[in-house]
Amino acid sequence: MKIKSLSNRYNLIDVIRALSIISMVVYHLYYDIFIVYERDPAFDRYPLVILWERSICFSFIIVSGISLNFSRHAYRRGIIVNLCGFAVTAVTLIFLPSQQIWFGVLNLIGCAMLITQALRKPLDRIHPAVGMTLSIAAFALTYNVPFRYLGFFSIPFAELSPALYSCPCLAFLGFPAEGFDSADYFPLIPWLFLFIFGYFLWRYIALRGRDEFFRFNIPVLSFIGRHSLIIYMAHQPILYGICLLIFGAEP
Repeated sequence: MKIKSLSNRYNLIDVIRALSIISMVVYHLYYDIFIVYERDPAFDRYPLVILWERSICFSFIIVSGISLNFSRHAYRRGIIVNLCGFAVTAVTLIFLPSQQIWFGVLNLIGCAMLITQALRKPLDRIHPAVGMTLSIAAFALTYNVPFRYLGFFSIPFAELSPALYSCPCLAFLGFPAEGFDSADYFPLIPWLFLFIFGYFLWRYIALRGRDEFFRFNIPVLSFIGRHSLIIYMAHQPILYGICLLIFGAEP
């Protein structure tokens, strides 16, 4: 199956990405106030807040997987996104060590782009419905690999060997060693499978002839969606600056 050539952009994908990035900015504002500035250290443990945070992650990663179908320079884009992720790590290590980030969402998306692009030929031989089913099943099965067990999301099936978690260098794969800490952690296992699900999802939509619905456009949100990487890189320094003006130096 070939994806249609884009004479017009599928703007609804940008709109969805924009809604996700806006939700993320608002979430991070609350996170900075309640966690970084300790106004409510339990903020990120409330069930509705957890659901909110997961909804942002799921939508952002799935849309990134969808978008790979249209990337003309996927390898270059993947490297750029990874470099942005490394920059986030460096900045947090230097200026905010209490919130240091190791293998955050940008590194996940950058690596997922590189891996999925390298596998596109064999992936494209799989029927999209089968690919969606297999990838979401793999995601569910491995969702708690970073917590040392296999299962169906939070329902455990089998514990994994502690030996897998003995090397700090394997944290990016999903095997964090004892004492590993990151304020934003998205290892390849399980999140690569969600990215691949997004890749297959668009191919299924196109196969079913539903892609024309994605011509729908909200210009302001489309603009935000097209510049989501810039917004991602800029939003936290701006939010920290706002919090600094309101609350003063970080406690």
